[in-house]
Amino acid sequence: MAEDKPFCISKWAVLEAWTRVRANQGVAGIDGISITDFEKKLKNNLYRIWNRMSSGSYVPPPVKRVMIPKSDGRERPLGIPTVGDRVAQMVVKMYLEPRVEPLFHPDSYGYRPGKSALDAVGTCRRRCWRYDWVVDLDIKGFFDNIDHSLMMRAVRKHTDCNWVLLYIERWLKAPSDTGDGTRVPRHQGTPQGGVASPLLANIFLHHVFDTWMAREFPGCPFERYADDIVIHCRTESEARGVQQAVELRLRQCKLEAHPEKTRVVYCRDSNRIGDYPCKQFDFLGYGFQPRRARNSRDGCYFVSFAPAISRKAMKAIVRTMRNWGVHAASEKELDDFSRMFNRYIRGWVNYYGRYYPSALHQTFECLNRRLVRWAMKKYKRYRGHQRRATQWLRGIARRHPGLFAHWELGIVP
Repeated sequence: MAEDKPFCISKWAVLEAWTRVRANQGVAGIDGISITDFEKKLKNNLYRIWNRMSSGSYVPPPVKRVMIPKSDGRERPLGIPTVGDRVAQMVVKMYLEPRVEPLFHPDSYGYRPGKSALDAVGTCRRRCWRYDWVVDLDIKGFFDNIDHSLMMRAVRKHTDCNWVLLYIERWLKAPSDTGDGTRVPRHQGTPQGGVASPLLANIFLHHVFDTWMAREFPGCPFERYADDIVIHCRTESEARGVQQAVELRLRQCKLEAHPEKTRVVYCRDSNRIGDYPCKQFDFLGYGFQPRRARNSRDGCYFVSFAPAISRKAMKAIVRTMRNWGVHAASEKELDDFSRMFNRYIRGWVNYYGRYYPSALHQTFECLNRRLVRWAMKKYKRYRGHQRRATQWLRGIARRHPGLFAHWELGIVP
């Protein structure tokens, strides 16, 4: 019975945790058990998790280590817990999140209810108009280098619940499995991919950065999305001072600012004279830099420091669209392509089209060209006639703009 267990954990909490894990989907961990497989023996699986967590005998299995390619050609490790372990982590998250969420800084945006990356981009956009300088801060290998003792110290500031502290410490130390049977012990860091990891990261940086910045530099607002941070300053000297202080603070907390990616940026526009070597930075897939804009009152053009889809994000989208192989799939119809790919296109348009949407034209022209090549290959009447194929597709785009989300923006062949 529940009262015989050393830890009082509700069975309903475990059931609710499963409901949330199932809604998030995700792939199997090292045991190969998928969401569907887990659900086939749901009652027994959930009881086992509840029983072990309540008795203090729950030991997290190793996380499945998967290497994900980065834009710079390198790879970063992603840790995938088993479905059962994701349920257990969700139980802890459901307990801890309501207790820490009201305490978090309003300019912390990552993985928080009611906040989004676009909220952070919008706030950054407004502040770049008010503040002349920015510290573009990159924490080197943040998730891989969190000190476990400092992490637990931060968590203990918010709870003294024994079972929560016990399992968080076990998750931090859980080894990773490389897939060939090799178990890699973890002495620092928290695996990206875990259910509890984003919350733990926010708790850690809440104490390491957010509250420290509010205390030491109250006149320098910032936006933080997990470990992606932008700090606004009035002068270059202030920005230099903030950068040095933040780098020292990170070293004191056993972290390091990336020496090549952390820099001071001048937010140059029509009202800011002078020049500076660094006049742009990337934040959450948006590139902030001087851009031509038009005044809505008098129609005159000026230079604004504004965000638009970054070149890195643009290249990643183009690479994905090329891999679709649209131009070679002559057996498909336009409706097939719409069903297969439009949800991805709409997601990109909704995110990257929020600010400076005209920058998306260059991105989606790649897909339009491939659709033209598809039409030339599929229909005999258009073979060798690129102009006619383009006109035919343009007519369809005007009659049925909803077929592809970028057509709705007027980005047509």
